Amino acid sequence: MRLALITPGYASPDEANFAIPALTDTVRALAGRHDVHIFTLRYPHRHDSYDLDGATVHAFGWATRGGLSRVRLVQTAVAAIRREHRRQPFDLLHGLWADEPGFVATTAGRLLGRPAVVSLLGGELVGLRDIGYGGQLSRSNRLLTDRALRSAAVITAGSRYLAQIAAARVPDDRLRVLPLGVDTTLFTPTKSAATANPYATSNTPDTPRPTPHFHVLHVASLSPVKDQATLLRALAIVANAHPEVHLHIVGTGPLKAALLTQSGELDIADRVTFHGEVSHDALPDYYRAADLFVLTSRYESQSLVTLEAAACGCPIVGTAVGVLPELLDAAHVAPTGDATALATAISALIVNPQERGRVASESRARVLSSFGLDRTVAELELLYLGLCAGPR
Repeated sequence: MRLALITPGYASPDEANFAIPALTDTVRALAGRHDVHIFTLRYPHRHDSYDLDGATVHAFGWATRGGLSRVRLVQTAVAAIRREHRRQPFDLLHGLWADEPGFVATTAGRLLGRPAVVSLLGGELVGLRDIGYGGQLSRSNRLLTDRALRSAAVITAGSRYLAQIAAARVPDDRLRVLPLGVDTTLFTPTKSAATANPYATSNTPDTPRPTPHFHVLHVASLSPVKDQATLLRALAIVANAHPEVHLHIVGTGPLKAALLTQSGELDIADRVTFHGEVSHDALPDYYRAADLFVLTSRYESQSLVTLEAAACGCPIVGTAVGVLPELLDAAHVAPTGDATALATAISALIVNPQERGRVASESRARVLSSFGLDRTVAELELLYLGLCAGPR
């Protein structure tokens, strides 16, 4: 098949990686068997074409330009897809994210007489006004998303949680739960004997403290939707009963200063280590060394970090968003923003190592059966083949 994938950002050989790793993994797998073209609308900061991950990438470099320039972006992208289609026809188009990419994919698909798939991969269908998060807060994003969802042959969601949100707007016969997959050869419990302990250092290297006995890990951008403020409040509650607990936060973002201040105000600064940005390939060591992984997001379309942690054999707990309700019993899932309920769920696993082991084993098995990269790519190919075999 010849495939056109439309994204807001993708990787570049000489710039920062603007694609989530699961997307590049999926592209590599597809490009090994198909002719894949990536049309990346905003990132990287270049306007040209290049080969990467076995695919041909067409970058438009629109970056953060908004307003009426979005019309020009859509026109430019659709024109480029049509030119490439004239050179050699595409079999199918796929918009990854439902706003701009979905609109471009469905518009081009209608003009070319080809089926278009649209994937909900972010906050296109939500609007959390108190934190300024979600596509529904923007009139233009609402318009783009609505048009894309009406025109798509199939809409995919990465979790049942997101599919339930989408079901109010999308007919069941066009909605599929089809997640991005995790590379279970990278994210695995197996580690090298030479692997260093990533938690050996502390926030205060000049005043060494004893290594704590229970490591809690959180991996996310430091942003309001990830809600580390609730995480710190929950940790303060847990730490009163479990002084051996230490929280490790991996990620960067605009809220770091505020979170450092909050940890001081809660008197838990010596129980929290901010590790900053960690490369994707290094993350398995953090998951393997952790005693518990905690997700605290207000919203997730899927939550790949949760799947990565579970694939590494780390027990997980957190808020009832994304795939977490599919991986865990209700006792280990807390309502969003509820620090007390989250602290209760964390404490229940701290005191029960047998239950931690069961959670780790069962959630890993669910990842391997439903969220492994080989499985999700195979399901995506079957979807593509079915659509391509239909009437044009």
